[in-house]
Amino acid sequence: MSFHWPLDPAELFGERYPQMVNTGVPAADVDAVRAAITDMWPDAPGGWVHEWSRLAARYAEEGRHDLAVLAYGWAKFPTLADDAKRAALANQLTQYRLAAPGFGVDFDRQVLEVPYRDTTTAVPVHVLAPAGLPADAPVLLASGGVDTWKMDLHAMFVAAAVRLGVRVLAFDIAGTGESAIPMTSDGGAQVVRGLIGHARTLGNGVVAHLGISMGGHYSARSGLAGEVDAAVVLGGPVEAAFTGTGLSHFGMDGIVGNALGFDQRPARDELSARLATFSLRPLLDQDLNAPMLIVNGADDVHVPQHDTLVFQGRRDTDVHLIPGTGHCAVTKLPEVIPMMFDWFEHTLETIAARAHS
Repeated sequence: MSFHWPLDPAELFGERYPQMVNTGVPAADVDAVRAAITDMWPDAPGGWVHEWSRLAARYAEEGRHDLAVLAYGWAKFPTLADDAKRAALANQLTQYRLAAPGFGVDFDRQVLEVPYRDTTTAVPVHVLAPAGLPADAPVLLASGGVDTWKMDLHAMFVAAAVRLGVRVLAFDIAGTGESAIPMTSDGGAQVVRGLIGHARTLGNGVVAHLGISMGGHYSARSGLAGEVDAAVVLGGPVEAAFTGTGLSHFGMDGIVGNALGFDQRPARDELSARLATFSLRPLLDQDLNAPMLIVNGADDVHVPQHDTLVFQGRRDTDVHLIPGTGHCAVTKLPEVIPMMFDWFEHTLETIAARAHS
């Protein structure tokens, strides 16, 4: 199920331009696509998916499969609301596989069957590991959010694998990307628990979880519940964001509405009722959490400061609200990513030391 909704591409470029260039698309090419796009939905000249796909096809013809992955990633952005977007995702996957020999790490694509409700659901995952990684290395479960998915965040996940000496298991959260199910509070969490269980069989049994944006909701959930050994939450909504006040910017109501499985733009009360079920207040009221790092930008228009600051004072929890940047501190990632990796490194070393003491 999916739907279109009024969305101004100029507004999206205004918000996402730093992300586009910081993740590797040459600024001159972003500027050219920005100038060419006049509408969000038509698969025709001037349309978002058409113009980004043209750029991606050019990169592919030039053998720059890495850049084609990024461009097709923006072509399918922000959600798979029609066949053209779904085709862009399929093309992104094709280019990703072609780019794999240049990843600099071992790459394995698997499709796992994990428990979901009374049956199972297929979850495609990408496993990234430094060459020669010992079999008993920890595993890092990693995902993006509702509009930025596992292939879009490839560079960050490779950097984590190399820097931390871990096996990264990258996936798309429920309702997004290659997921076959809608995003629900219980179903999405159930899928993550299934992935955690699988991840524990891949290395030494230690599993950490990195979640970005809505993916951070799920890493907050797994960390608070003590289901993983360590969790980092970057820009994750946990409580106040689900009051319905945070979805009025940059088309986020339509993006989230698609992820939730609506087949037409939901009324505000419908959306609010569904989102209310995602509040992590019951887990926040408990004291079970694994070591956690909570990070976000102080100027986030999607996730209120409360959803970061609510973690202050918890045991084994570090909290950083970064000034001068917005959602997921995207304009300050060059300082935030090393912070996250340093924290993971220290925490994993502590876990290993305890295991051998």
